[in-house]
Amino acid sequence: MKKRNHNIRDIIYIHLNEREQYVLTYGIEFAEFSQALFNSINSLLLLKHRYDDADFNMHTLHEYVSKDKLKKLMEKEVYGYGDFCWIDFEEEEDLNELSGQSIAELLYLGHLKEHLKPPFYNHLSNRYVYLAHDDGWFNKTYYREFNDFYHMLGDVIPEKMGHTRVEKSLLGLRKKKAYPSISIDILRTLKPLMREGAVLSIKDIEQNRTGLEIPIWPIGDFIDMDEMYEEYERIVKTPCAAKLVFDKKSREWRAYSQ
Repeated sequence: MKKRNHNIRDIIYIHLNEREQYVLTYGIEFAEFSQALFNSINSLLLLKHRYDDADFNMHTLHEYVSKDKLKKLMEKEVYGYGDFCWIDFEEEEDLNELSGQSIAELLYLGHLKEHLKPPFYNHLSNRYVYLAHDDGWFNKTYYREFNDFYHMLGDVIPEKMGHTRVEKSLLGLRKKKAYPSISIDILRTLKPLMREGAVLSIKDIEQNRTGLEIPIWPIGDFIDMDEMYEEYERIVKTPCAAKLVFDKKSREWRAYSQ
């Protein structure tokens, strides 16, 4: 396996599977995901992890992180855990209502990153199932509502731009630039590309007098992200299929296809 440099990733791969309610991604890390969706995430039942400060649930024999301790987990370098898999839930009492069949399904999810049945449980009222290997490298995330995915993506892209595009202040200090979130409606126009499998490149942003343009290419369906990245390196030399455009004057986003 290739050695991977774990920096803030500056390309995002997205493959949208609406029928089975999940999205495969490269380039979006747990800290970014949870920051964008913090208000909609409650407690986390940890299915695969190496976190050493979790509580233990006797009924499921799994560890969990309560909402009030979530910020601490968000600060951890979960990439180093290898597999990092969880499902959210509202109250610990809800875990104690899970049937043996449901617990078996959760074990299967964490072990194989596949579902036996749609992984949304009435007892848990979960909105997400987060299944990552080398977090940020391969992530498979189930969404009860896809608006949550678009909301997350609309926050993460500008946040990444802020980290990668810094400028010097009058004192010579580097400061992070701030960009507004991208609306759900704008991102939904890119759905056909995302269904096919698309890569969006922060590192290849084009800047002109009026704004910034983020190129997007259709790239196909990948499970192996080494192969995906190799295809990105090939396709980046070709004209992109769509762009996300930020207007500097109005500070508004739009999307258009080539």
